[in-house]
Amino acid sequence: MPTLTILPSGITSTVAPGTTLLAAILAAGDKLISKCGGEAKCGACHVFINEGRKSLSKPTKPEHAKLDELVGVSSKSRLACQAQMGEEDVTVEILSFM
Repeated sequence: MPTLTILPSGITSTVAPGTTLLAAILAAGDKLISKCGGEAKCGACHVFINEGRKSLSKPTKPEHAKLDELVGVSSKSRLACQAQMGEEDVTVEILSFM
């Protein structure tokens, strides 16, 4: 199973493919806010994917729409509630202003 590394905390966790990053981050014991219950409506779970981006599920239309509304978005941006783990290791960075 792939490993998820969470920055800046440095927590690592083994995660089953198909698990959302939000669920994996919370299960690993790190904190990440989701005000909308994982429906890509609030953008509070915005993270940067530092490694393994191509292994994640493709962004959905609602995810693209929400990311278009957020400040500080880059090509490494994903909503943790929408991105699902694939077969490769992933490193995410939880944004400091969250």
